Amino acid sequence: MTDHETIRKKTGKVFASPGNNDDNFIGGADLHLHTTASDGTLTPYQMVKFAKETGISAIAITDHDSTSGLEEAISAGNDLGIEVIPGIELSTLDGEKEVHILGYFIDPSNISLTDLLSKMIRARDNRAVAMVQKLNDLGVDISLERVRELSGSEFIGRPHIARAMLEKGHIKEQAEAFTTEYIGRGGRAYVERFKLTPLQAIQLIKGAQGISVLAHPGFLGDRSTLDEKHIARYADYGVDGMEVYYSKHTLQQVNYYLNIALKYNLLITGGSDCHGQKDLLFGVVRLPYKYVEALKMQLER
Repeated sequence: MTDHETIRKKTGKVFASPGNNDDNFIGGADLHLHTTASDGTLTPYQMVKFAKETGISAIAITDHDSTSGLEEAISAGNDLGIEVIPGIELSTLDGEKEVHILGYFIDPSNISLTDLLSKMIRARDNRAVAMVQKLNDLGVDISLERVRELSGSEFIGRPHIARAMLEKGHIKEQAEAFTTEYIGRGGRAYVERFKLTPLQAIQLIKGAQGISVLAHPGFLGDRSTLDEKHIARYADYGVDGMEVYYSKHTLQQVNYYLNIALKYNLLITGGSDCHGQKDLLFGVVRLPYKYVEALKMQLER
């Protein structure tokens, strides 16, 4: 488990806690946030409002495979004086590894992007139907209707199924759902997801005039990590950057990925990956604004 206190002491302005009153931590950016447009629990407006209250000056809304929260977030940012970067987090499969690619400054109206996201939403819905049925067959009494209610949007993900399981007392904490017993990868009620490769995601983000960034390489969905050979391949694919500073990266991982990013001339980003749950990570990672400026400079090239 990441020792945030150690990280804060050793990396200065980059890592902070929401309650830190040190002037060094005022402002900055959190470039990895999820809202109710995907599997978060805060609305886009609430997320921006929380940024204002927390003293963060710039955020990126990076919902999973969805851009539906961006308009509300950007409008709230204009009203509250918070810079909101339009983003997305695309879920891809590289062989057996689930690899996420972040996109920043994307054009949400790009036709290729909107077409793909529509396909992914339909695939997610079909997947949810199949997983709920499998769980029912295993004696887990949850309803698809309740899963949809918990989602509150067209986006249905495994966390919504896990919440329904928790609500009915089938599990004691959400993490139990993501095991082979239930809906963890390879689990008894697991259903394969829509398949998008990292290369396809990178090309899609570039086609939408965005900047592509490899998300949390030290903390994949199956708790595995990416090493230099993987990252070198993504660099060859044209990925622009890497999320070095991440709430679940250890200090050793931060240093490891920082060196790789420098070696392959990748932009450096970071974010908390806050979903708004009880363990509120918002603001744990605060990037100095120079990292946002570096992303903007990349756009101009």
